[in-house]
Order: sequence, then C-alpha cells, then structure tokens
Amino acid sequence: MTDPIRPQKGIMDIALYQGGSSHVAGISDAVKLSSNENPFGPSQKAKEAFQRAVHKLHRYPSTDHASLRQAIGEVHGLDPARIICGVGSDEIIHFLCQAYAGPRDEVVFTEHGFLMYRISAMAAGATPVAVRERDRTTDVDAILAACTRHTKLVFIANPNNPTGTMIGLPEIERLAAGLPKQAILVLDGAYAEYVEGYDGGAALATEGRNVVITRTFSKIYGLGGLRIGWGYGPQSIIDVLNRIRGPFNLSNAQLDVAEAAVRDQDYVARCREDNARMRAWLAEALAEKGVPSDTSTANFILARFADEAEAAACDEYLQSQGLIVRRVSSYGLPNCLRITIGDEASCRRVAHAIGKFKGGK
Repeated sequence: MTDPIRPQKGIMDIALYQGGSSHVAGISDAVKLSSNENPFGPSQKAKEAFQRAVHKLHRYPSTDHASLRQAIGEVHGLDPARIICGVGSDEIIHFLCQAYAGPRDEVVFTEHGFLMYRISAMAAGATPVAVRERDRTTDVDAILAACTRHTKLVFIANPNNPTGTMIGLPEIERLAAGLPKQAILVLDGAYAEYVEGYDGGAALATEGRNVVITRTFSKIYGLGGLRIGWGYGPQSIIDVLNRIRGPFNLSNAQLDVAEAAVRDQDYVARCREDNARMRAWLAEALAEKGVPSDTSTANFILARFADEAEAAACDEYLQSQGLIVRRVSSYGLPNCLRITIGDEASCRRVAHAIGKFKGGK
C-alpha cells in the first residue's frame, strides 16, 4: 500500500549532503584535512566571548542581530541595514532559493560548485542548471549562454570550492551586467578572507541592483562548529529574505562570538599569511611528487591524480596513515582529492605520505 503522506515533488530526488569525514576506524589521533577548517581554531577573543555567553543561556537572543550587523558593517565598510545573518552562509543560500526560485524557475551554478546550490534549488522546487567550467575555473560566457527567461538565481563561489580557483572583478562585473533582468547574482565568499585585498564582491553588491554576497565565520574565523554566516545586498532583497528568516535563528553565543571574531582582524591577517605560506609549500611539494594542482586562492588544494582509481587508492593509503582528506567525486572530480591546508606539521605529514604512496606504486 502506498503511503499517503508524501513530501513535495522533487524532495526525494535530492542526494544527501555528505560532509568531510572526521574519523578513521582504529585510529584515535587522525589528522583531519577534509573540511577546510582553520587548524588554529578561533581567536582568543572569540573564545573568551563564548565563555561569557554561558551567563545568558536563559535569555532569548535579539531578533534583529543589530550588534553583529553593526560590527560587520564597521569592519567591511558596509551598511548594517543591508546585512542579514544566518546559520552559516548555507542558510542565506537557502533563503535566496526559497524566496526567489520555485517550480518552472532555474537556478544556475558551475559544474564543480558547492553542493548546497543544487540542494537548495531542488528543495524550493526549482530546476538546477549546472554549467561547464573551463579548466576547473568559472566560465562567464558559458554561464551567460545557459541563462534563460526562467533563470532566477546564479551562484558563483569565488574562490570556488572544491577547485580553489577564482575569477577577477572585471569578469564578475561582466557577468552581473549580462544576466537577464529578473536574475540575481549570488557571490559566495566563504573563502574570500584568504585572498588579500579581495572584498568578495561587496562593492558590486553596494552599487548594483542584482548582486548579493554571502560570507561565513566557518572558515578563516575558525567557527565552523557554531554555524554563523551573513549576506549583503540591495535593501529590497535583504528585506525579502528577512521576511522568511526565523526570528531567533542565531543564539546569543553565536552572535557574541561572531562579533568578537570579526573585530579581531589582526588574527584574521595572521591566519591568512600562514595559510598562504603553507599552501604554496604543499602545492610545490606535491607537484614535485607528480601530483599537480591548480593555483588555489583558498585554504585547500585540489590534488589531481591520473584517474579515479589512483585517487581512491591514495585516499585509502592516507587513511591508513591517519590522514583524512576529501574525495570529491560528488563534485564531478573523481580523480581528485581536496586537501585542507593544516598547520605545518600536518602539511609536511600529508606531503610525505603522498610521496611514499607515489613512490611505492
């Protein structure tokens, strides 16, 4: 007998999101390089804010996130009234799809883009449209060619996950200008802080009518476990998103810790510098061992192997050595492994292990 209780059409077609693995069976001290986490964690100021938050556990948080929005606005030179905060940038992405896409609408993203674009589009009943990249890099011409009168949202992660590549501001501007008039360009800046001098498209979102940016505290701020993100764009769009945002979607702890973190830009700069140093070292070390990668602008590299079998074999070997990286077959890159830039000891350890794997074949 058919169950009469059924979800909306298309929901059961969504493939469950699989995060990076955290454990290896039989190994208690494995090094996790699978989720693009900051190996140094949050700043001391953020930790202290979290400790203080214990005294407000019985209090409801603010519904307008005014203090955090003010801090973000001051640090980034943005109008706080045009900022919305969410449970990670994932929730902002979901809000955008919920508010602007539905049945018979299309949501465009690149073929190796963040999996949540497809998931959120399908959850809203919209049609996901994956566009080919050029050498694992966003192709603006291909995106514009894929847009139709049904296109409502275009998602671009810049830098992109899991490739680590990015496109320059002139190309982003050309994309925004070329979109159909009913479409919104969403610039996902989860890794923007790893690029020196890059505003994640904030200036374009300030000036344009059809550009929204999203950011997160999960990466360089080291707060993945608290789930905090934000978005910024035209006032009219932010007003729409706030109408579907839950009034208490962020706790006092999330709000206070995020505010302390965003105001500690000295810590962000130190993390960015260390990441750039070890990213360059690891990419060169792996290249010398016959494992190439594209120039990454994020906190990971996408290591390329001869084929899927070699990538899988290398992953299994790394696990046997207590090293957890990320297979990215679900992103259409079965011959690759995404490796988070850890601290120096972790980077040297994974480079040594891959060298042994390649040498022992």
